[in-house]
Amino acid sequence: MKLKSAISMLALTSALAVGSFALASEQSDDHAKKLGWNKGGGEQDAALHLTPDLENGLDVYEVCSACHLPEGWGTKDGTFPQLAGQHRKVLIKQLADIRALNRDNPTMYPFALPESIGDEQAIADVTAYIQKLKMNPDNGKGPATADLEKGKQLFHDNCVKCHGENGEGDEDKYYPKIQGQHYKYMLRQFEWIRDGKRRNANPDMVEQIKNFTDEDMVDVISYVSSIPVPKENLAPSKDWRNPDFD
Repeated sequence: MKLKSAISMLALTSALAVGSFALASEQSDDHAKKLGWNKGGGEQDAALHLTPDLENGLDVYEVCSACHLPEGWGTKDGTFPQLAGQHRKVLIKQLADIRALNRDNPTMYPFALPESIGDEQAIADVTAYIQKLKMNPDNGKGPATADLEKGKQLFHDNCVKCHGENGEGDEDKYYPKIQGQHYKYMLRQFEWIRDGKRRNANPDMVEQIKNFTDEDMVDVISYVSSIPVPKENLAPSKDWRNPDFD
């Protein structure tokens, strides 16, 4: 699949897909609540049990690269998250949730549809490709006014159990790696989870952070954005370009 032709095709259909998204999402609300946070099933389980084809994963990722960039680094302004280096099981769950309308993402939805990128095998392939990408050594950080010591304490009191001492997450439990993620993206997701706007959020996290103030959010997410990423997981420089797209 070539990037230009794929994007041209998707541009013709995205308006219709986004237009139908709101209705489909509304209809799926009750289903999503009954499904629970991570009971699996459907495309999620199917993709997890398939052997990934990295060559096809690259072809599928060409569609994703239009927003997440060829390197998988997303954008510092938080519009698009860094995907590079994320746990494969986390990527599979989130992609399957968006396709099943268990997570609201009208921008990504038309690009994630089976007719755009393929079936469960495509999910298996593209997530394996993304996981192996090296991460951005210059991710977006929090404001200089943030209280990092307070943020560190909040993190250790509330987040370490799931996300790990260094924000490394836990693939087997579907807890995402948050080290190296862009501050503005994490802040938006944290607020949505706290305020009940992200329907596929882990209910344990919703309960854990429900009393966080806006200032608390800024401090803890600023701290997380400053956690060093292991050198072996990073690209050699912020100017590195994915050679697969040469």
